[in-house]
Amino acid sequence: MTQSSSMPALLVLSHLRWDFVFQRPQHLMTRAARTRPVYYIEEPVFGDHPDELRRTQDASGVTVCTPYIEAGHSPAESQSRTAALLGALVREEDLREYDLWVYTPMELPVTAALTPRVTIYDCMDELANFKGAPPELRQREQQLFRQADVVFTGGHRLYEAKREQHSNVHPFPSSVEVAHFAQARQAQTEPADQAGISHPRLGFYGVIDERFDIELVGELARRRPEWQFVLIGPVVKIAPEDLPQAANLHYLGKKDYRELPAYLSGWDVALLPFARNEATEFISPTKTPEYLAAGVPVVSTGIRDVVQPYGAGEMARIADDADAFEAACAEALTEASTAAAAERQARADAFLAELSWDRTWEEMAAQIEQAAEQNHYSPEKGAADD
Repeated sequence: MTQSSSMPALLVLSHLRWDFVFQRPQHLMTRAARTRPVYYIEEPVFGDHPDELRRTQDASGVTVCTPYIEAGHSPAESQSRTAALLGALVREEDLREYDLWVYTPMELPVTAALTPRVTIYDCMDELANFKGAPPELRQREQQLFRQADVVFTGGHRLYEAKREQHSNVHPFPSSVEVAHFAQARQAQTEPADQAGISHPRLGFYGVIDERFDIELVGELARRRPEWQFVLIGPVVKIAPEDLPQAANLHYLGKKDYRELPAYLSGWDVALLPFARNEATEFISPTKTPEYLAAGVPVVSTGIRDVVQPYGAGEMARIADDADAFEAACAEALTEASTAAAAERQARADAFLAELSWDRTWEEMAAQIEQAAEQNHYSPEKGAADD
């Protein structure tokens, strides 16, 4: 049993593995676990084994639950089997009252046996626009809208798209642990795999997938052989042979969240080289405020939630094509250690002073309790059915 608490437990249904990349779900759920039991339910692992829900305890207090489901069944049967495991979890843990937090509408059928106090949909991305998204996803999302009591979105552009579909939607863009990334402003021990890379260094960390503009990065590397591009993160849904290759392109792989300040401290420019496509229309990159908290100048393509507020507030440079992006990077390098750079950073610091994952979670938790109170007085769910 997770730690005792007067707060209802939280069952979190996610499409992301807990140990994949430390991002929005991990930031929020580690905070939720301070005051309530949290069960983070991953997507199933299929294989030649009997159905089983394996649980591990994260250092934060979050219980990570991974369904192991016997292979060879239809998707509907597999989800029914997962639903049975979740029902057993509730009984075994004696969860008499709990809330349901959903990241992945596609897996909504596995909640069939659950009776949550409140259902929360944290829509962190427009998953239906991602490569390989199943066609049923939009239909499942509509079902989730009908069930949800409150909806959070991962950014303002996403909020604009979802607010017409539910009566209780609130935007919560990416936040930041300022103190963690501010460590990069002080001298750090150079990571071994970055130490031998010469300057100037232009860096990126995050998942390298269909959102990453490999053509742009490849062209910049070709044009500027003296610039060294440090690329950190797992490669997903892109064949390794499709990645641009050059002597000044350095793929360092996945790094732990705790390691990122040490890498950032050695960068001259931080990059957000996102492609402009369906998968990036609604994203709100968590790394934008993280880069700025580290004190590294930022150059990004014109992602809506980066343009506003970071570009409009003259905290980050915005450029889309190769010519403009190259010029913006060159300008950032030239501006380093000048009064103009200090002014730009001061604007960013003032903005970041209002951001924190602690505050984001507190505001989300307040919305959940408001939804619970509304449910107490009315059996009607929060969905806009008219």
